Formats: sequence, C-alpha cells, structure tokens
Amino acid sequence: WMKRLRSLDHAYVAVNLEPVLGSIDDYVPIIEAAVQRVTAATGLPPVLVCHSMGGLAARAWLLKQDDPTRAARIVTIGTPHHGTALARLQLLALGRNAAEMHPGSSWLQDLNAKKEIKKPVSACCISFVCYYSNSDHIVFPATTACLDGADNRHVPGVAHVALLVD
Repeated sequence: WMKRLRSLDHAYVAVNLEPVLGSIDDYVPIIEAAVQRVTAATGLPPVLVCHSMGGLAARAWLLKQDDPTRAARIVTIGTPHHGTALARLQLLALGRNAAEMHPGSSWLQDLNAKKEIKKPVSACCISFVCYYSNSDHIVFPATTACLDGADNRHVPGVAHVALLVD
C-alpha cells in the first residue's frame, strides 16, 4: 500500500503500536501524531486504515476528540471491536492489551459504551467500514469485528493477516 500511495503522491503515515504489550490507550498519542502529520501535509482529515488492534486504538483516539471530523473515515480490518475468544486463551501469556481485548473486558465495555455518549457510530459525521472474515483465526467469532451502524463487509475464507492484501 505504501509503495502505491507514494507512486500516487498521496500523503500517508504508517505507525507501529508500541509498546507491543501495553494498553491500547497508550497508542492514542501515536495515532494523534500521525493524524496531525497527514492533516498538515494535505489540509484534509485523513482516512485511518487500521488492522486488528489498530482499529481499537483508532476508536480510543476518536473518543478523545472534540471534533470527530478530524478523520474522514475509519476503515478497520479484522478488528476485535467486541473482543476475541483468542484473548481468553492467551490472557496470562500476553500483555495488557490482550486483557483489554478479552470479550466482556471492562476496557471494551467502556469503549463500546462511550461511543454512545458522544454520538452513535451511525449518527456521527465519521463513517466506519469494517472488514471481517469467517476464517479469521485471530479475531473470532467473526461478528466481533463488526460495529453497529458501520458498513460491515464480509470477506469469506480469508485469514487474519491475509485480509490486509485481499
């Protein structure tokens, strides 16, 4: 994607969410810095394209914004919006973010409740597109990658990482 964006002379920023095992809330400043860079380069709000936990980080970032139009759209790819059963299996082995992605975790409950405080996703000026697969071996069950009010798009038979290139 980056090679293509560069050839088209489109401004973009690719980020790594670090520390790898930290809280998802700790990634908000990373996303903020990227949004500021793209906005400064273009004068326009960017589209955030987020894979897996990155979609949760983008939603956490969005909740901290007084102006939700700072992003034009958020596209999530295999994001565990409602947690993933895999987090149950690896809760002790992985970091804080694994605990936050546990279905029913207080972090997810807060995230999903807070979106209703500002505006429901469907009523907000920002739109969400959520790609998910019935063959995602990281984020399952598949419907956990969907958001109410979003343009939820099923990509059948594609694994978690392969969703990025499908």
